[in-house]
Amino acid sequence: MDNLSLTSSLRKRVAREAALLLYTLQEKEFKQAKERAAKTLGVRILPTNLEVAEELDSIADEYEGNSRWERLIRMRREALEIMEMLKDFHPKLVGSVWRGTINKNSDIDIIVFSDNKEPIMMALAKKNLRITRVEITPAAKDGSGEATHIFLNLPSGDEVELVIRRPEDIDKEERCEIYGDVKKGLNINQLREVLKDNPLQRFIPKKKENFGARFHL
Repeated sequence: MDNLSLTSSLRKRVAREAALLLYTLQEKEFKQAKERAAKTLGVRILPTNLEVAEELDSIADEYEGNSRWERLIRMRREALEIMEMLKDFHPKLVGSVWRGTINKNSDIDIIVFSDNKEPIMMALAKKNLRITRVEITPAAKDGSGEATHIFLNLPSGDEVELVIRRPEDIDKEERCEIYGDVKKGLNINQLREVLKDNPLQRFIPKKKENFGARFHL
């Protein structure tokens, strides 16, 4: 095996080990998972976040089978219901439920836009949704300032994280640290169309696949 092939093989091994650490919740962040995986394997090679994400996707496929795609459809439907409750706050579905890359540990990530959290809390209370906690972060990753995070538990057992951003940030673009593209997400109408036309559609910049061929609705 030449040096290039050996390096490629080691990168894949580290990526796989890092993905397993993430999948089993032994690590929560890609950076720490990659560093721990490299140390465990005794190498100094670190794969990209994309390489780890691809391995994580493969692991979820291997362990979860068709139940993964059943859950994706359910979570997208749940996301739509919540977004319709909060339609006045311009909700946008992001994260793995938007991407179509969920695994058993995934939650539903929705961004809403408001000057304060109170009207959103009231809208959730009217629907008897269970709020488990509220957190405030000093700044979002894109530097857009303070953000409030509201966490919900749904009757299905799925979890939701609502992130409240300032209304002036509604058109601000944020680049994905994994795929390198702009995290566009889905608004209510776009999500409704996805559920109608292709509920398993993926939103990733490479290796786009239609999983409907391998999962019978």
